[in-house]
Amino acid sequence: VIHPEPCGVCGSRIRFGKAAVKCRQCQLLLHPKCQEQCPSHCAPRPCHHAWPREGVLADFAPPTPPLVPVLVVQCVTEVETRGLTEVGGLYRVPGAEQLVREWKQRLLQAGGMLPALSSVSDIHVVCGVLKDFLRGLKEPVVTFSLHSAFLRAADIPDDAACGTALRHVVSKLPPANRDTLAFLMLHLLRVASSPDCKMDVLNLSRVFGPTLVGYSSANPTPLAIMEDTPQQCKVVARLLSLPPDFWRGFVGTRQENLVP
Repeated sequence: VIHPEPCGVCGSRIRFGKAAVKCRQCQLLLHPKCQEQCPSHCAPRPCHHAWPREGVLADFAPPTPPLVPVLVVQCVTEVETRGLTEVGGLYRVPGAEQLVREWKQRLLQAGGMLPALSSVSDIHVVCGVLKDFLRGLKEPVVTFSLHSAFLRAADIPDDAACGTALRHVVSKLPPANRDTLAFLMLHLLRVASSPDCKMDVLNLSRVFGPTLVGYSSANPTPLAIMEDTPQQCKVVARLLSLPPDFWRGFVGTRQENLVP
């Protein structure tokens, strides 16, 4: 090993100068001692099958429902495994910028077979990778074409009418966007319900409003930025007020496919 990389089985780093085993087909790298625990089957992974550096959600989604990118599933799984007891600031406290960039690049280059995030000691880095991935998409999870419809629905003062309108707009999203939004909403509700995290719905909506809702175009005017920013938070807060069973309807039936 010249460049230290995490083992694909145990997740701990294989250090410089150490021997490692690498699969000819999928390029999985692991400690020799971890070879017995290695999965017996793999899919060939030529370089051109690595994920694009940027794209829309559908470019990263798996072929079978629910259409949630594996990177999103793995980050969320890691956060829920060891981040829900993190005292205060989950998703609000930034991770080390260089580590976030390194891990995002590593995951994008890996394509569908991702290195283990358990070797990342700081859970805020994992949170940063998820947010950075979502921010780096060519268009937000709430698509440009439906942006104004989400804002109008969230502005309806009557809660029941607002909920009905939001359900209708969510159903119009492309399947990958809809499934990913549902998966993230269920995750954020679990974060909000953790007493240790101290990240209620209002805090989470402030963090994820710009990330999930964004603006109506890739190059918004300064006026649009000023007008839309408070609206972004309102949309996420309203989405988080929808019953969890609504979101489970998109991802719950095929939950077993979400295991990274």
